[in-house]
Amino acid sequence: MVGAWALAAHRWHSVRGRALWVCTAAAYVVVVANLIVASVLIANYDWVFPDLHMLYEFSGLVAIGIIYSYGKQLPSRLYLIYGFGGLFLMGLAIRNVYILG
Repeated sequence: MVGAWALAAHRWHSVRGRALWVCTAAAYVVVVANLIVASVLIANYDWVFPDLHMLYEFSGLVAIGIIYSYGKQLPSRLYLIYGFGGLFLMGLAIRNVYILG
């Protein structure tokens, strides 16, 4: 939802604001926390996840770094980068849940 919100913020200035960035940061924290929890479960409790699960987890972390770096380099396209990046992360998360199901 935050990705769609950022795309809307690119088009309409009225939906921009601090709340967008707080929600974006919260979404990124959730992705990182999910990676940490999965890593701890694998390392300490011998949980077994499908092979691609951790690939998608780490891909999300890498995607966050790429989104952040491009956002700093292209401030004129900031909302587009965060919007499409958020949708990409959502796609990774949906695929990750589908693998576990």
